[in-house]
Amino acid sequence: MATYCMDPRDVPGVDTAYRRIQTRLPVPESLPMFASLAESEPRSMLGQPPVIWHRAEGIQVHDPWGNTWLDWSSGVLITNAGHGRQEITRAAQEVLERPLHATYVFIHEGRVQLTRLLRELTSNPEANRVFLVSTGSEATENAMKLARTYGIQKGGRRKHVIVSFEGAFHGRTLGAQLAGGIDALKEWIVKTDVGFVQVPFPDGFRNRDVSFEGFRLALEAQNVEPQDVAGVISETYQGVGPNFFPTDYAQALESWCREHDVVLIMDEVQSGFGRTGRMFAFEHYDITPDLICCGKGISSSFPIAAVIGRADIMDLYPPGSMTSTHSGSPVPTAAAIANLKLIQDEQLVENAAALDVPLRDGLLAIQAAHPGPIGAVMSRGLVAGLLIVKPGTLEPDAELARDINERCFEKGLLMFAPVGLGGGCVKIAPPLTTPLDALEEGIAVLAEACEEILGG
Repeated sequence: MATYCMDPRDVPGVDTAYRRIQTRLPVPESLPMFASLAESEPRSMLGQPPVIWHRAEGIQVHDPWGNTWLDWSSGVLITNAGHGRQEITRAAQEVLERPLHATYVFIHEGRVQLTRLLRELTSNPEANRVFLVSTGSEATENAMKLARTYGIQKGGRRKHVIVSFEGAFHGRTLGAQLAGGIDALKEWIVKTDVGFVQVPFPDGFRNRDVSFEGFRLALEAQNVEPQDVAGVISETYQGVGPNFFPTDYAQALESWCREHDVVLIMDEVQSGFGRTGRMFAFEHYDITPDLICCGKGISSSFPIAAVIGRADIMDLYPPGSMTSTHSGSPVPTAAAIANLKLIQDEQLVENAAALDVPLRDGLLAIQAAHPGPIGAVMSRGLVAGLLIVKPGTLEPDAELARDINERCFEKGLLMFAPVGLGGGCVKIAPPLTTPLDALEEGIAVLAEACEEILGG
């Protein structure tokens, strides 16, 4: 991963309605904090733009020295309802002060309310079970466990294979990374041939074959027959892009799963709760997954996640045998209920849909000015990515992506470090509370940064 400069330097001052930069960057006074933390944490926790988060409200992030960034990270796609919402704070405080801090799987009112609410949001009467967990990785692990259990019961031990996609990211635990499609993240596993196979993702950029026949041929090439497959898991959009399925491909995949009694799992950890202009991103494809993995935007704050799905799959394990220590923990549950109410009451899904065209058009204009290094624009709702490549190739250019990201940081526009294949994707993910004028300001900043880094 390309690293950020940690030598404080003078940058032009910024003072707008959404951004304020009034110190050198990185802030000299912040350096001892970075040095101290580096003595305590593994270096894997490093790598983000060098800002100390002191306070975050709405669509802005503030450091302790008077600088303010317009946020295009949502804290890695968490804060769909915006940062620091008082409604979420009050809901958490009420539970804390009751007091009710931990319950394991003993029932509390919030767990009853949240599971019912999540069932209703799916608009699928068959998705009538909700398993609350703590993280997205935990959600995907449990979904794959359920799919394999279902497969073995239906077709014997032969029916155990989990199919996923090249370029996929499903978390950092063992099963999640076995299902992941990024080889570099699996080197530590050594033996990966344990019933997980990947097929090409039809992104239309690096993989030009967007026909579903590619799925069938990829399985055939790996000697996997349909009766071997217990489940197919995919991010509803791949976070490395974001890369979306062609609609006809997604529908063909659903039909194939139905034909062969294969559990279809949609990983909505990044994409759920309005991010793409629909409550769940799979709604764009007009498909009905068997299991849905949720996280991040479910609470816009505290750690909580969920698996939502069919009762005949979710009820495979008897009482006490599929639980989680912090399942439906009272404080995150209260935060999630308040957050989902905000998303609905403030029509944040609709706002993301309304900003779909302005964001895409703005990014396409930037690409048109720099068609060599900006290989593609991927965008839907309020998630987007510029795929930065070495001109004339599909090879990602991580250093150039980092330079663009860093220049935006210096101008008061905050994104997390570039992601995706080879670190070449400049990822854009504003809170869903972002108004049009703030979005336009961010696009203008990004355009300035690209002009300065990439030239005319």
